[in-house]
Amino acid sequence: MGKFISLVLWALLCSCCCWTTQAEIFTSISQMTDLIYTEKELVQSLSEYIKAEESKLSTIQSWANKLDALTKLSTSDPEGYLAHPVNAYKLMKRLNREWSELESLVLQNPSDGFISNMSIHRQFFPDEEDEKGAAKALMRLQDTYQLDSEAFSRGKLPGIHSNVILTVEDCFDMGKTAYNDADYYHAVLWMQESLKQLDAGEETEVSKGDILDYLSYSVYQMGDLPRAIELTRRLVAIDPSHQRAGGNLRYFERLLTKELNELKQDYPPASEEPIQLGTYSRPKDHLPEREVYEALCRGEGLQMNDVRRSRLYCRYQDGERNPRLLLKPIKEEDEWDSPRIVRYLDILSHEETEKIKELAKPRLARATVRDPKTGVLTTANYRVSKSAWLEEEDDPVIARVNQRIGDLTGLEVDTAELLQVANYGVGGQYEPHYDFSRKDEPDAFKRLGTGNRVATFLNYMSDVEAGGATVFPDFGAAIWPRKGTAVFWYNLFKSGEGDYRTRHAACPVLVGSKWVSNKWIHERGQEFRRPCGLTEVD
Repeated sequence: MGKFISLVLWALLCSCCCWTTQAEIFTSISQMTDLIYTEKELVQSLSEYIKAEESKLSTIQSWANKLDALTKLSTSDPEGYLAHPVNAYKLMKRLNREWSELESLVLQNPSDGFISNMSIHRQFFPDEEDEKGAAKALMRLQDTYQLDSEAFSRGKLPGIHSNVILTVEDCFDMGKTAYNDADYYHAVLWMQESLKQLDAGEETEVSKGDILDYLSYSVYQMGDLPRAIELTRRLVAIDPSHQRAGGNLRYFERLLTKELNELKQDYPPASEEPIQLGTYSRPKDHLPEREVYEALCRGEGLQMNDVRRSRLYCRYQDGERNPRLLLKPIKEEDEWDSPRIVRYLDILSHEETEKIKELAKPRLARATVRDPKTGVLTTANYRVSKSAWLEEEDDPVIARVNQRIGDLTGLEVDTAELLQVANYGVGGQYEPHYDFSRKDEPDAFKRLGTGNRVATFLNYMSDVEAGGATVFPDFGAAIWPRKGTAVFWYNLFKSGEGDYRTRHAACPVLVGSKWVSNKWIHERGQEFRRPCGLTEVD
């Protein structure tokens, strides 16, 4: 260490002094006096260097303490920890961004052990797209469950309150993610929350000018010129030299003046009401039943009534005296009358559920949908989950589950698709869709050679704390996950025509981890098990 400091002093001396001969130094008091001040400057530089090192180590130590406590909490119950969507988002953000910042800090004085470890594990880290996806998941939850940004940022979810919070920087990053995606509706909500927390005195490295810059332009994009002008004026007031603010302000004022002249109206003051959920309308998207679908996810708009409920029954199901069910029939409950949807209770034991999850976890990959034109499996933005396909050769439990499905439904399962296991994490969903192929998709299942999907058997393998319902927008039904149960419905009428009422969706998981497995049963082999009816809609 002493040798190192000597080298630092030597280097600094070289940069601070003009070289003379030794004799000249000792014969010139004035020059020696200069050396005194040079030495003082060197000591000051050395002190700054030591402070910088201490600051760096203090920062790293603070990080280590925080992460030590955090990982103890998260590893004690990984699924429970990740069940909270904010925890999942912040994990994505930490591993994508903050660990990289720490790596850069350590690299200022390279540590081979740390860098080597980082290099080994970096390949498994989430990337920028993953962080972006996690942010979008929070926004999806915000929309579906009508969550106020302030409540969301404070960890106040329906029926749940925790100490998990989104800081000024978190909210700002959420807003930037939306802004960069031209999603100005969410950019406004999150930039406004970031500004609100900053004004409340929360310490942050994010500047008010940056927040106002993004917020004012996003508000303009939402069509609120008076408020955009007011926000831009605030930006100019705190940063008169801002490269865009002045130009934007003049542009916004000209636009508003032109509009008012055309309408022959006076200049309106900006609204003093704070921006919140509902201030601006969310832009329409590709999904026509978006509002109905999301209302059902919240438990609103359900079409269950006393008359319909009176037609629902429960019973023991023995699969029409199937030998394997005679001694232990399965409890069956009607969930809906038309189209008929039933729920089976205690269909999977805890041990079977855990075994299926154990088999699926190493194979989980981004869930796919079948392209209606090519029949090829591909990913889609409207389905956000991880899935795996299991076959009977993987473990005897898969064969037992397949056999049980066949026994209960009375359908042939040898021509069914493999058992698909899916895990929906933060914001995981599957937007409204049909399980069967329509007439304009004749080749959807051509490669399988087993006809269309006649029925769906859906196993719920976990309870979900909030969200995650299976909803049917056409007739206003919502079915909530209950571990160990399963629901079953027919996608096709007996004629082979599709039952378009069965369009359904998996609502975003708000809190929890949703595990399901499903069996899509096909037409081939059902000729004598489910004969054709006399009409198209029998």
